[in-house]
Amino acid sequence: MPNTNSSTSPNAIPSPNPALNSDLGLLNLLSGFVEELRSAGLPVSLTENLDAVNAVNHIPITERAIFKAALSTSLVKSKAHQKTFDTAFEVYFSLRGKQWAVEEWGQQLEEITDAEITAELMEALADGDESKIRELARMAVQQFANMAPGRPVGGTYYLFRTLRGINMEALQEGLLQQAYDNSSNEFSDLEERLVKDEIEIQLENLRQEIESEIRRRLVADRGAQAVAKTVRKALPEDIDFMHASREEMDALKKAVAPLSRKLAARLAQKRRRKNRGPLDFRKTIRHSLSYGGVPAEPKFKSPKPYKPEIVVLADISGSVAAFARFTLHLVYSLNAYFTKIRSFVFIDEVDEVTQFFETEEEFSGAIHRVNTEADVIWVDGHSDYGHVLESFWQKYKKAITPKTSLLVLGDARNNYHASASWVLKQAHHQARKVYWLNPEPKSYWDTGDSIIGDYMPYLDGLFEVRNLRQLAKFVENL
Repeated sequence: MPNTNSSTSPNAIPSPNPALNSDLGLLNLLSGFVEELRSAGLPVSLTENLDAVNAVNHIPITERAIFKAALSTSLVKSKAHQKTFDTAFEVYFSLRGKQWAVEEWGQQLEEITDAEITAELMEALADGDESKIRELARMAVQQFANMAPGRPVGGTYYLFRTLRGINMEALQEGLLQQAYDNSSNEFSDLEERLVKDEIEIQLENLRQEIESEIRRRLVADRGAQAVAKTVRKALPEDIDFMHASREEMDALKKAVAPLSRKLAARLAQKRRRKNRGPLDFRKTIRHSLSYGGVPAEPKFKSPKPYKPEIVVLADISGSVAAFARFTLHLVYSLNAYFTKIRSFVFIDEVDEVTQFFETEEEFSGAIHRVNTEADVIWVDGHSDYGHVLESFWQKYKKAITPKTSLLVLGDARNNYHASASWVLKQAHHQARKVYWLNPEPKSYWDTGDSIIGDYMPYLDGLFEVRNLRQLAKFVENL
């Protein structure tokens, strides 16, 4: 197996496996693969790196499925990270050899027309012939992708050209018509749906074969390290709230619940660790009498557990609304760790929405009521932090007590209105803590109409919270 362009990691670990020692390229490949997982955000420790090397000591790389499963078991700790692992694995452990070099294409495959490729694909898909589908995927990439050595084009472009060339819609229609022709009876609605689902699965498998073929050739041309950077995607916990696509928003929604459970378990563990108060000298001496006066078992006073009250003041205008949604979701998922939670939302007017979260069983139902029933428009529906803070203080200042931690969620973009920073000054004197979570990068603060600097002197903490990872870290230390 040829060496790759990836550099040798300081964590590269010698292995007694002859298969590994006989080819240092494979060992470097494994090391580069681990470094790529770390770059993508997976928390891979040195111990897990050792576990992976020990696992592959007993599994030849030719047993690809078992080899992959062994690495996955050793290196992946969360289901949400599995897709990232799979993508990196396909890049670093793609099949290699001269036959995948771009320069060799013209000599590797015989000429075939577009119509012949489509017809043979139809036959191979109908028969379920995986080896032939794989061979035809190679032909389709050669015929339609127009790949060239060193060309600075991503794999998505080549995938689009290939799929357009083989006409996936025509394949789908042809397979469906073939199923109709081979059936002696007319399909029921259920049977038709099952046939269509099966065809979709077949076409998705073909698409994956084509994608794999393109990736193999890109790796042969550019090296695994370069290709890995182009196909790397953010983990759900690292997706930026402000710029998430619809697909990424769906991934975020799926990630909130397991993140809440993980965070709850961590908070419970921290509380158990703090479940021991200061030394109770009198009880210790009294108990030591049973040991002849030796204080063998120290006794401690029971601590008084502290659970903060939380008041959330959240901007729900524009793209900031997604950030507010996930923050509220995480806070309410951990309500057992807070004495009380009161929630207020605003755009240019403020309204309390605590009752929505207390009466709705599903969080999505509460958010729907917030978006449709909350009275958050005063004049024109453009953010006005100054008026919101004044209105909040006038209506709800009794919600702020010495036990209260106030969380303000927003980007502090005020459309050049007055800041009314005096309200936060008053809140800071009255509350236990005042925190501001800003979903914008720090480099954007106090630029344009951002007035976050006006509020900063009256905050106990100002945090950049652009993703679930940063949000969880803040809530854990709240």
